[in-house]
Amino acid sequence: MAATTLPKVGFVGLGHMGGNMAVRLLDAGYEVYALERNRELAQSLLHDLIRWCPTARDVAEAADIVFTSLPDDAVLEAVASGPDGIIAGLAAGKVWTDMSTVSPHTSRAIAERVRGIGASMLDAPVSGSVPQVQAGTLTIMVGGDEISYNRVEPILRQLGSPTYVGANGQGLALKLAINISLAVQMLAFAEGLLLAARAGIDPVLAAGIMTQSPIGSPMLKARAPLAIDLPKDAWFDVSLMQKDLRLALESARDLGVPLPSTTVADQLLTTSRELGYEHRDIAVLFRVLSELAVAPEPGLTAP
Repeated sequence: MAATTLPKVGFVGLGHMGGNMAVRLLDAGYEVYALERNRELAQSLLHDLIRWCPTARDVAEAADIVFTSLPDDAVLEAVASGPDGIIAGLAAGKVWTDMSTVSPHTSRAIAERVRGIGASMLDAPVSGSVPQVQAGTLTIMVGGDEISYNRVEPILRQLGSPTYVGANGQGLALKLAINISLAVQMLAFAEGLLLAARAGIDPVLAAGIMTQSPIGSPMLKARAPLAIDLPKDAWFDVSLMQKDLRLALESARDLGVPLPSTTVADQLLTTSRELGYEHRDIAVLFRVLSELAVAPEPGLTAP
């Protein structure tokens, strides 16, 4: 029996997340056509099998399935639109899978334009950072046409565990719901760790016990060492985290949902940016709180 021919894959946006996704697809045997504005960054991630394209339209024309991993709504709209955009290169039957975290409203509006030419668009944001991309263990929430999802699902399984959750925009809604907890858990952990440290407990010891306790989610276990020894390169930086929280707050206003802890986390991320930590990992919240803390009065702390 003849071997099944793998679909040609396009990838626009090869930053830390997108670049590592493209590597996994290349290693799985897919032919990958790609575009990245910062080629120097992309070259550090990709090997010679990449097929570079001059425009997003060329990527869409060359590929059967197009993927994007982009930082925000404005970049997504720019990549989608115009004579050199993805929509101009799509044709009936092609599928565009956007793995960015953007506004559900923006994504649904672009998906409607894509449907108008007989193609389809899925929103497939991911939960996880670079280590999960490299291990192929991302959690992927997908919204859009279910038939199109079934076509793309085998490719997504190279990246992690995909789940179809409903109509266009619903994958993004679930991703924003998850990222609320990402920010709030990180803030609560930073608060607790600082309290323990100010009480005279070794922060490394405290962090180890805290992450082995019932509060020790996989995210906290991974990031606790970063809080104590903040790396130069962020897994998920303050700027992107705050962008996601602002999207969640916007969606919550539309749906009439109160998000009190999200509001507090957003305020602390604003403070982090004001202190110059915009591009540091969100584990920097421990450092930020440490800088904000008032020096204790003599005799009020543990020896």
